[in-house]
Amino acid sequence: MSPSAGVTRSTLRQQIADALRDEVLAGRLPPGREFTVKQIAEQYGVSATPVREALFDLSAQGLLASDQHRGFQVREFTVADYRAMAEARALVVEGLFRDPAERVAVRPEGLASIRRRAAEAVRAAKGGDLDVLIGYDLRFWRELGQFVLNPYIADFLTRLRVQAWVFAVHRLRRDGMDENVLWFGHEELVEAIARGDREQVHAEMRSYYGHALAWADRLEAREAEGNAIGNAEGSTDGPPGPGSAIPPESPGHCA
Repeated sequence: MSPSAGVTRSTLRQQIADALRDEVLAGRLPPGREFTVKQIAEQYGVSATPVREALFDLSAQGLLASDQHRGFQVREFTVADYRAMAEARALVVEGLFRDPAERVAVRPEGLASIRRRAAEAVRAAKGGDLDVLIGYDLRFWRELGQFVLNPYIADFLTRLRVQAWVFAVHRLRRDGMDENVLWFGHEELVEAIARGDREQVHAEMRSYYGHALAWADRLEAREAEGNAIGNAEGSTDGPPGPGSAIPPESPGHCA
């Protein structure tokens, strides 16, 4: 294989992975959706090899589950998974800012771009534009992650954020969202970081993760209520009637 062929295949692999990740984040590939390498290759009009590599990349990132007999499917994250994501991110970020001089290097030249991402994320959240919100939110946190001196930690946090959005997106699309259920602290956080105000950074991050965990509490309560209704209906002599659907979960957090 020539070097140019290798570069072309690698680029195609990344393009396919990016396109499929966007489909998952947009909710067009919902949790549990199954597909094969052949189906994706035919959809994009490419050979199976870069598709297979892209799908394995997304599996390694925790977005897909694979089965050698059934192909791939979009991973279904539970409320417990989401809670664990929020707790893991909170613990890592708390550690980063415990002694930021050793772990975080704020570059003033990068703050202008991050401020723009923050403003756009808040504007999209207040406007109810989920697609735009997800894009700017991910860019905001990814650019903030560039201040983290350990690239493995930055990559870990980015992956968790993408997974959190995969968990949240179909719930928010189904149930709707407004300024009462989304976190809007992007701009306050970036200004606290710009000032070097460690206490305010901690306060904003505690607000963020507290908001996430509060949503998880509400989702768990709603699930418990739904299970109780289902068990009660299951104990009757006849099958459940048409009005017995489990109530939907309520949204509560910008992932």
